[in-house]
Amino acid sequence: YQQNPKTYTIVKQLLAEGNVGELQKYFGSRMEFGTAGLRAAMGAGISHMNDLTIIQTTQGFCRYLEKNFSDLKKRGVVIGFDARAHLSSGGSSKRFARLAANTFISQGVPVYLFSDIIPTPFVPYTVTHLKLCAGIMVTASHNPKQDNGYKVYWENGAQIISPHDKGISQAIEENQEPWPQAWDDKLIDSSPLLHDPYAMVNKEYFKDIQKQCFYRNINKETNLKFVHTSVHGVGHKFVQLAFKAFDLSPPFAVPEQKDPDPDFPTVKYPNPEEGKGVLTLSFALAEKDGARIILANDPDADRLAVAEKQESGEWKVFSGNELGALLGWWIFTCWKNNSRDTRAVKDVYMLSSTVSSKILRAIALKEGFHFEETLTGFKWMGNRAKQLMDQGKAVLFAFEEAIGYMCCPAVLDKDGVSAAVITAEMASFLATRNLSLSQQLKAVYDEYGFHITKASYFICHDPKVIKQLFDNLRNFDGKNTYPKSCGRFKVSGIRDLTTGYDSSQPDQKAILPTSKSSQMITFTFANGGVATMRTSGTEPKIKYYSELCAPPGNSDVEQLKKELDELVNALEKHFFQPEKNKLQRKTE
Repeated sequence: YQQNPKTYTIVKQLLAEGNVGELQKYFGSRMEFGTAGLRAAMGAGISHMNDLTIIQTTQGFCRYLEKNFSDLKKRGVVIGFDARAHLSSGGSSKRFARLAANTFISQGVPVYLFSDIIPTPFVPYTVTHLKLCAGIMVTASHNPKQDNGYKVYWENGAQIISPHDKGISQAIEENQEPWPQAWDDKLIDSSPLLHDPYAMVNKEYFKDIQKQCFYRNINKETNLKFVHTSVHGVGHKFVQLAFKAFDLSPPFAVPEQKDPDPDFPTVKYPNPEEGKGVLTLSFALAEKDGARIILANDPDADRLAVAEKQESGEWKVFSGNELGALLGWWIFTCWKNNSRDTRAVKDVYMLSSTVSSKILRAIALKEGFHFEETLTGFKWMGNRAKQLMDQGKAVLFAFEEAIGYMCCPAVLDKDGVSAAVITAEMASFLATRNLSLSQQLKAVYDEYGFHITKASYFICHDPKVIKQLFDNLRNFDGKNTYPKSCGRFKVSGIRDLTTGYDSSQPDQKAILPTSKSSQMITFTFANGGVATMRTSGTEPKIKYYSELCAPPGNSDVEQLKKELDELVNALEKHFFQPEKNKLQRKTE
């Protein structure tokens, strides 16, 4: 008996054709459940996101939670979804969310299921706000349109980290047979265990982010105009509400992109990180309406890209590191000048990931607060922030170069809604001082030292070549020796988070957690340069991130850029060896 006629038809067709290759693709291996949950294309078979794999995943997650929380049936879980849908397989984020809710309710677990689409940060917000055991967000963020995902939060309001991923993964393996009535999601509508947190969160979240609003009078008066795009995702309504909460006039919404559309018809990739291609319609609207600043969310509204029109008429799209520098400066300045927080500056923290700019470290050194770096990914920053907050510390801000910002302690994950409105308030304030965002960014670098970054990647589909490349770096001049230089640049320090080696520590052991399953080496250079090479968890890429940190007072930016370009060229030539390793360059 087939439960989903659409996926059933796809598989029947392949069987009739005897298409072993495709069937192998669909049924050869189950989707891997990792710390980021699931992320795969929607479609038939156990390697894709569909009704069955969602039911199996949720059954495993439910059993794992029962094992970990004796009060699961009292506290419950929250489930949210974005607007993704896939016609040919009948899958959609809403359908998956309802099936997941049905699974928990069938076991007597209360479910707070949002009745409509929401930004991803609303799920961790609800976990914390209602003190729930866990949260699930059905979204594939800014992935291509055929994809979907299943993102999981723990009771602390942060994304799960190891060993939970292993535990959940094992529980999924042990609970593959769908429970009775697993497909009958209509049952939930009459269940007393189903709650809708939509109205409550739409009130409370916007109340909580107002704690980060410091210049209401300026916001009311400003004649700065903003354009906002939600890139066919969920962000439109919520950014409008955030502006209202801060007493800012609503931003102009890009009409072709403001309503959710699972086909993302106006963009090749719905990812504002790709820069100008995704912003074409925003630039046009800004020119028409005389707006100087563009705010762009990704489809699940947990990331933010910002562009500003320069004196020259050109548009500058800020990198994640540049916006991180501006927001870090702004949030600390607001804390210092307006805070009713009696905690001393020594109890203040900011975080960023190891592949992001070290600009917060420079600000922290000069201002006297603490800066910590974590491994890549907001799961690490969210979990660390919670630990610090539990010790009575104030965690003001965390960011990652992939345009993710955590500006508000009520959400322990990246949040593009609060980041958008806080950026708007910062821009409005600076306008009263006749400063643009770009001018203020330069002022931050003048005061704390220039930090210039450059990142890219090579594509490599052969895991053996990738392993060989990193093994070569670990045995560069004979066995177990790392490179002492890269071209003309002298290496002054090495941290290898695959093996746990760190030359700068007295015992040569890295402080950050290590992972044998992924490659990551950071080189520090005598000229103030840092470069990290790492593999991607989700794509066939070897990425690199480089930065040149100059002390305050060294303001010859062009010279610094030239130095960094030369360092990157040396890195590519000597450490990546793209010709020898047949690596494919990133194409613009």
